[in-house]
Amino acid sequence: MASVISTRRVDKTAPPAGLNGDSRRDRRLAQILGHATKVFCEKGYAAASMRDLSRATGMSLAGLYYYFESKEKLLYRIQKHTFETILERLQERLQGVGDAEQRLRILIHNHLEYFLANRQAMKVLAHESDVLGGKLEEDILDIKRRYYQLCRELVEAVKAGQSVDGSSRLAVLSLFGMMNWIYTWHNARVDADAAEVARQMGDLVLYGLLRPVRPKRESIPVKPGVKSAARNRHAASSRSELLKSKELP
Repeated sequence: MASVISTRRVDKTAPPAGLNGDSRRDRRLAQILGHATKVFCEKGYAAASMRDLSRATGMSLAGLYYYFESKEKLLYRIQKHTFETILERLQERLQGVGDAEQRLRILIHNHLEYFLANRQAMKVLAHESDVLGGKLEEDILDIKRRYYQLCRELVEAVKAGQSVDGSSRLAVLSLFGMMNWIYTWHNARVDADAAEVARQMGDLVLYGLLRPVRPKRESIPVKPGVKSAARNRHAASSRSELLKSKELP
């Protein structure tokens, strides 16, 4: 099974999607988003104020309001830029790669590489995923759905022509579950770098997807109290999922 990660180089320090970095305004916006990400990461969205953000960016409160009318708009731009950057870099890396397994490995590596280099953004996206409302929320959900759908297509391509069973939805959401929480446990002093972690995660997913079809087994009975407790724990943890399964097909 192929396990070589694409060597196509992508600049991890490039301006966020939608900011080309060529104009003074774009550079200033990128700086504001960077400072705001740090504030939201450290204080949490609810506790952070526009005055906190003003101090962090070194701008007057009026100057900050010139760029963003509210902290919700700031959070929206952080989420939008992050997701669009990941998608753009992924699509660039997938160009010219035909092998289905390799394409899925590229997605894993692209995701982990970005978020290990941008841990604060990862934490903000994970912990503040339910804050936005209305049109802003719908806009971000649309980007998430596109990312989910692309991942699902890559999984389906791996399964095509293989005598395998299992749900593609389950495989995709399990993969995102592994990738999205890496910022909570990865320690650069003892854990491998993004490329090696991506290789091992890719093995877990691919060896699971490509297992031979097995006869269905009877489910193990679970006591009602145990099942209820497990359901409650799952519901509590699911509230901060980066990709909400209820929003995805």
